[in-house]
Amino acid sequence: MPAYIARRLLLMIPTIFGIMLISFVIIQFAPGGPVERVLAQLQGADAGATARFGGAGGDGGGGGMAAQMNGGDRGGGDSRYRGAQGLDPEFIAQLEAQFGFDRPAHERFALMVWNFARFDFGESYFRDISVIDLVKEKLPVSISLGLWMTILSYAISIPLGVKKAVRDGTPFDWWTSAVVIVGYAIPGFLFAILLIVLFAGGSFWQIFPLRGLWSEQYADMSFWVWVTTPAAILDYFWHLALPITAMAIGAFATTTLLTKNSFLDEIRKQYVMTARMKGLSERQVLYGHVFRNAMLIVVAGFPGAFISAFFTGALLIETIFSLDGLGLLSFESIVNRDYPVVFATLFIFSLLGLVVNLISDLTYVWIDPRIDFETREV
Repeated sequence: MPAYIARRLLLMIPTIFGIMLISFVIIQFAPGGPVERVLAQLQGADAGATARFGGAGGDGGGGGMAAQMNGGDRGGGDSRYRGAQGLDPEFIAQLEAQFGFDRPAHERFALMVWNFARFDFGESYFRDISVIDLVKEKLPVSISLGLWMTILSYAISIPLGVKKAVRDGTPFDWWTSAVVIVGYAIPGFLFAILLIVLFAGGSFWQIFPLRGLWSEQYADMSFWVWVTTPAAILDYFWHLALPITAMAIGAFATTTLLTKNSFLDEIRKQYVMTARMKGLSERQVLYGHVFRNAMLIVVAGFPGAFISAFFTGALLIETIFSLDGLGLLSFESIVNRDYPVVFATLFIFSLLGLVVNLISDLTYVWIDPRIDFETREV
């Protein structure tokens, strides 16, 4: 097993390199860029990433700033940047040097790889903060949403799936299947809006808060003080109740039905009949023999569920509940062409995904010690 783990860790290096290379090449052909965004801001035509959702326009007064930067029509007309007409070419050159675009693409990529290998992600183009500090600032939200949603989903789905398999074809199986399928059919963001209307002061009850991870009185607490303060912990889960419920409602279906079908396949096998003939109780058969084999396919779906909940699946939930996490940060960075944040979050997401996949494989061995990845034998 140590040799297998070492090979997997070494394989992560070319995998991440390939991901970053493909993403970097795609970015080179994508329209727009940080220079164009600065020019749009000077012209008053940039409304920001989230302002576009509300139909904000760009007719505001940026013309005065542009006029101050204007050096007349001195060669700006042949600039390759949209909106650079009439601006001093020296000013455009300064912008390129500021963002590193005065270097060839291959040099910029090599520098990025070297910096990322040392976990040096640089600074955000448009925020006065380093990327790593920015990620640390947003990380508690994403960890909270991803971790608790995954735990809640698996804690309910697996026992429910086992019970549905045991009582297959009964009224309990029918009505729980109907509930699970309906929950899966409702989009998470739509259910989130329903929860706000019902329980967050929309039209009915004001029970849960609408924004943030905690109340103001607990915002400046250190972690160790926070974990030893029961009122702060209750306040934290009070704020998370609606977002987690909205995210988990659709996650129950896949895991529940997957668990049920996997257990049904195992229950019908010969070794289960043999175990029952030996006089073992139904609980011993299910959790001593069937569980180990049936849970392998459920464990296989854990990395995807965790990563989806941790990052991509949380974007709309973060927006609706005003939770500033990594999902919203990544989206805003892409829209605003904040390339250091884009590539840093991509690097972190990819690395975390590869590590979680490795942990998933090791979990296979923990559930069923007969699996040996080094010899590829079961």
